[in-house]
Amino acid sequence: MIQEEFLQRKKDILSKEDKSSKGDWDKRIIELCDKINSSEKYYTTSSCSGRVIVMLDQEEKGPGLFEFISHDLIDLKTLQENLSLIKSEDLIKFKQEQCILHVACQTLEDATDLVVKAQLTGWKRSGMIAIGKRFMVELNTTERLEFPIMINNKCGQLKTV
Repeated sequence: MIQEEFLQRKKDILSKEDKSSKGDWDKRIIELCDKINSSEKYYTTSSCSGRVIVMLDQEEKGPGLFEFISHDLIDLKTLQENLSLIKSEDLIKFKQEQCILHVACQTLEDATDLVVKAQLTGWKRSGMIAIGKRFMVELNTTERLEFPIMINNKCGQLKTV
């Protein structure tokens, strides 16, 4: 993709309204996205700073799946308060999902350089995706946690360690 086309696509993407379920940027990742977007070689197409989810244990997404979502750090009291509001008898799971970024890159060399730098700084699960003439990089950290937390409207004793 020639530079003018890339820069026009970047301008178009960055001026679009946020279509994420959250509806706006995660405060904790804005600075990193701004740094990436300030380069002529890159722009972000999606981002998540990580999130905590309490959800029904089911395969398909749909209404009522998520019982609690936070893109901020939460404490034990907040978690306990939100668990006490759940009325489901089904298995409920806790998930802490990692930070993820999708970055469009001007050239294959730019994409390769970004992946190498990201992996050296701890974004271990990162890689490239070629889509036609476009080069995309998916950057993932490795922090992830998932476990059952509640069933039959009861949860085990939660305490800090």
